[in-house]
Amino acid sequence: MNICFIMYPWDEIDPENDTSLALIKECAKRGHGVAMCTPANLTIRDSVTNAFCNVIGRMEKVPSTLKSFYNKAKLREEMLPLAGFDAIFFRANPPLDPIMLNFLDSVKDDVFIVNSLEGMREANNKLYTAAFGDAHSNIIPNTHVSKNKKYLIQQIKESKADKMILKPLNGFGGSGVILIEKSAMNNINSLLDFYISSGEGTSNYVILQDYIEGADQGDVRILLLNGEPVGAMKRIPGSEDHRSNVSAGGSIAKHSLTKAEKALCKQIGPKLVKDGLYFVGIDVIGGKLVEVNVMSPGGITYINKVYKSKTRVEEKVIDFLESKVLDQLQAFDRRTRLRKTVDEA
Repeated sequence: MNICFIMYPWDEIDPENDTSLALIKECAKRGHGVAMCTPANLTIRDSVTNAFCNVIGRMEKVPSTLKSFYNKAKLREEMLPLAGFDAIFFRANPPLDPIMLNFLDSVKDDVFIVNSLEGMREANNKLYTAAFGDAHSNIIPNTHVSKNKKYLIQQIKESKADKMILKPLNGFGGSGVILIEKSAMNNINSLLDFYISSGEGTSNYVILQDYIEGADQGDVRILLLNGEPVGAMKRIPGSEDHRSNVSAGGSIAKHSLTKAEKALCKQIGPKLVKDGLYFVGIDVIGGKLVEVNVMSPGGITYINKVYKSKTRVEEKVIDFLESKVLDQLQAFDRRTRLRKTVDEA
């Protein structure tokens, strides 16, 4: 099987903790061909969508650690047609580039893509969580999204809570997430000016969300594969930051899913699968869904470290990828045989 990872540059990888690297290493370990490219490397040649790829040379023995694998991997540059791959694994960081999706539209019927283009278009930003909240559901915190400062200030004043969470619509990795308090309304005024104004004549959407009690103790990152949880960890904020993201200085710990968290996964799983969102990371606080991460969900290496289990999360992900590709190949072979029968009739 040949797999193309559309992701961030190879030299930006954290060789000890990177989820994409763990997935790539597992593919190489199984003998699959692996190529990588960034969204900026997509191109069209003779009306065929190609990519300037870094292809990982096959190894007789794949090193046991991520860092050794990263250091020993030999890369060569090749321009390759995307339709020639069996699968494309999308791992680029937000924000989502709509032009890149237009390139991939030309190959979506030829290659199995994780996650689906339609799903990423719908769920690439933090608005997607609103799809799970309605009058009969209490699984998301009360949320407001706007670029109207007057409206947002009104919501802060009318909130029964003294604290709320403010964050940019297209942030990731905990960037721009701040805790605001009613007692500092003057600061909130200037913060909203900063978040909404881009300084280029345009304005940005921001999210205002009810603060969930217990958030100061951290959140839970749950990885879902084909709608089912395959790993989870507790993320605990550092002493000098309210954010629990590891990239923001948070730490990690083991976590067994609660009854409420299992029910949450069961409730949202079918929609994720229906939308073609096969590998997803969700952030949960107090049993409430805070974010759905569909572009490059992380956490595999950290979950493996805290659980030290024999079956690692990346193995389950690549097992799933192999099964989906096999299903596609078998369906294609079946159609080919049936069409031959009709042609020869």
